[in-house]
Amino acid sequence: MDFEEFRKRGKEMVDYIIDYLKFIEQRAVYPAVQPGYLRSLIPDSAPQEPDSFEDLMWDIERVIMPGAASPACSELEIVMLDWLGKMLNLPEEFLAVTGHGGGGVIQGTASESTLVALLAARKKMITQMQEKYPDLEEVTIISKLVAYTSEQSHSSVERAGLIASVKMRKLPTDEKFVLRGEALKQALEEDKALGFIPFFLCATLGTTPSCAFDNIVELGPLCTSENMWMHIDAAYAGSAFICPEFRPLLNGVEFADSFNFNPHKWLLVNFDCSAMWVKKRSELIGAFKMDPLYLKHDHQDSVLITDYRHWQIPLGRRFRSLKMWFVFRLYGVKGLQEHIRKQVNLAHEFESLVRQDEQFEIVNDVILGLVCFRLKGSNDLNENLIKRINEMRKIHIVPCQLQDKFVLRFAVCAPTTESKHIQYAWQQIKEIATQLQQGHQ
Repeated sequence: MDFEEFRKRGKEMVDYIIDYLKFIEQRAVYPAVQPGYLRSLIPDSAPQEPDSFEDLMWDIERVIMPGAASPACSELEIVMLDWLGKMLNLPEEFLAVTGHGGGGVIQGTASESTLVALLAARKKMITQMQEKYPDLEEVTIISKLVAYTSEQSHSSVERAGLIASVKMRKLPTDEKFVLRGEALKQALEEDKALGFIPFFLCATLGTTPSCAFDNIVELGPLCTSENMWMHIDAAYAGSAFICPEFRPLLNGVEFADSFNFNPHKWLLVNFDCSAMWVKKRSELIGAFKMDPLYLKHDHQDSVLITDYRHWQIPLGRRFRSLKMWFVFRLYGVKGLQEHIRKQVNLAHEFESLVRQDEQFEIVNDVILGLVCFRLKGSNDLNENLIKRINEMRKIHIVPCQLQDKFVLRFAVCAPTTESKHIQYAWQQIKEIATQLQQGHQ
């Protein structure tokens, strides 16, 4: 959809909303649908090619409006997370349609997903320990719990440990900034010898500093053998896994208990929309379920019901799956894949420009849309470089620290980015770098 069509469709949508409000008294106040009604009304997977906007709007009345007040919100979310899970080729245990006990839910952010997974893992371990040792108090168990993550993981993982009141141990990475099995194994041996209870690992696919990928093929079996919950945070990188050539980066997900990424980061879905899947919904629900009378419904005990208030921290929620449905249908899987591939290619274009200039160096492998680079020289020189770049207000770059190096991060993520923008950005960077280098001579 180009800008002019967006303008046209936006005006049509305003008319639709006004007509809905104007004639709302003619609509049913309570739905006459049964749990699971929606799945049979739409295909079981996302279209490969784009659908028309007209067909989509027609389906609003046919599919969504019968679920007034508003089971349609949950019903569509169940199916959209299955659509997206199939696009990622997730193991069947994560899909609701297979009936294995798993399924997906839309959280607000990846940090929220990590916290939800951590709290579910904590509850699971507390329950197991109290079944084994009935006299053991919950506060005593919590004081002995220890969770693990990479030293390269997002600060929100450490923050989740703070909120959950559990020890979060940050583990060292290899020369490629990857968390390996040996580092986890050593930490487990040390902590168990001290009487701690390992219960949770947050592995990252596409770390914030350098887009490194923790080795979940090594980490997963360790978590399984130690009865630990493995959560995978792929907040940024997960969108790329819809492309077959990038799907191997997700190998090992079969060992995970939960997996999350943000379609609002790189899959053209507006904020907020963080997709999370679990293998066993019962373990998630066990951490959050509360059933006061005013929140009960007629199908309370039905296995068909997915009551998302038991899958998250807030009780209220928005109809976020609707925007997923719009994006998946208006782009089609092929259109979304083209978007990812184009941006990865643009990142490699920038990488090529950097490598051609002997003043600069690439710091880590360029796998997706992030390029970590720096001027050859001191950290002070690179700090001055990024300061000057951002002061110019023509492009914006965020830094990171990789081992002892101050590094600049060039991220390609805006939907309208083209080659000319890459060339323009490089021109700005190179001019400022040349000025700085001349000043140091």
